[in-house]
Amino acid sequence: MVWVGSTLRPMASKKQAAQAPGGRQAAYSARNRAALIKVAQEVLAEVGPSATIEQLSAHAQVSPTTIYKYFANKEVLFSEAFSQMWEEWIHWSNETRSPGEPLETVLDAGRKLFRIKQHDPILAEVLHNVVRDPQFAMNAVQGEADRVFKTLAKMGAVKSEDLEERLIIWKHIYTGICISLYGTKEISPEEADLAFGIGLSVWGISEAKAKKIISRPLTFPLHAIK
Repeated sequence: MVWVGSTLRPMASKKQAAQAPGGRQAAYSARNRAALIKVAQEVLAEVGPSATIEQLSAHAQVSPTTIYKYFANKEVLFSEAFSQMWEEWIHWSNETRSPGEPLETVLDAGRKLFRIKQHDPILAEVLHNVVRDPQFAMNAVQGEADRVFKTLAKMGAVKSEDLEERLIIWKHIYTGICISLYGTKEISPEEADLAFGIGLSVWGISEAKAKKIISRPLTFPLHAIK
């Protein structure tokens, strides 16, 4: 688990979308997909990614066939459900940032996740279940992590030599911290910060700079996550 252009197009109005060929059907499908993703998030919080398709369908009160109409399998559904929650958390937590260099603000986002229980208890429960399957967690969010650290490497903020190998090691370090914090609950957020600081050596960050980074104050939005 790790973190942080597109071409913009004018958005069609809801009325135009409804009038367009297949617009109503597309809107209907989008609503059904969104509803199934919401159900999958609830199941992830209650059971985790080990839940069966039967458990999913029972919770959604639809047949397994209906789920397969929108998603190839339960793994795809769970991955999309978790990724959506993850992206919403990242977007929310980044609304307020402490002043600092790009590297510092990126790593602040990683440390904020250690305090997630105070701000998003549902996602905290999801994490408790998801980190039991570390590969699922890493697969769901690894694209964002790759983009962020590759950008930092181009900026010279972190080591760029053997970048792919460093990314793999960092993902395992960060996932291990989250397992200890949310899975087994054997460490506190403050202890997670210390482990985080030690792990930063993978990126060529000195011990002194790492201590400075994990001592930075973290700011969170005052409004709740939508």
